[in-house]
Amino acid sequence: MVNFHSEYQGNLRTSVTHEPSGTKLITDAPTDNHGKGENFSPTDLVATALGSCMVTIMGIVAQRAGWSLDGMTWKSSKIMTPPPRRIAEISIHIKLENHSLTKEQKQTLETAARKCPVALTLSPEVKQTVIFDW
Repeated sequence: MVNFHSEYQGNLRTSVTHEPSGTKLITDAPTDNHGKGENFSPTDLVATALGSCMVTIMGIVAQRAGWSLDGMTWKSSKIMTPPPRRIAEISIHIKLENHSLTKEQKQTLETAARKCPVALTLSPEVKQTVIFDW
């Protein structure tokens, strides 16, 4: 189990500390929801977590198989619903060009990404759109 220590700092801002490492993270409410938008919003972190989880799982699979994913990048975005606000869709665009992966290797990586823990945790009501650029 991993613990996090958090504090509400006022003005729709929180501070969160990752207990094992001591790393701190600040969140703000987004500007379209009364905040300053100076840091990630909580829902930004959900979208970021999905992309990060996908590429991390792809990295684990590739590392075990001896495949290189050097230079892989990704972008995530989210679409919110009108009130009551919730994430309607998260889009992930994973890019890994100029690599000599076979069709089977690419399929293995895509399957692994779609089965990452965050993807499996999100409600089926949250549409996950994933694009792979090989």
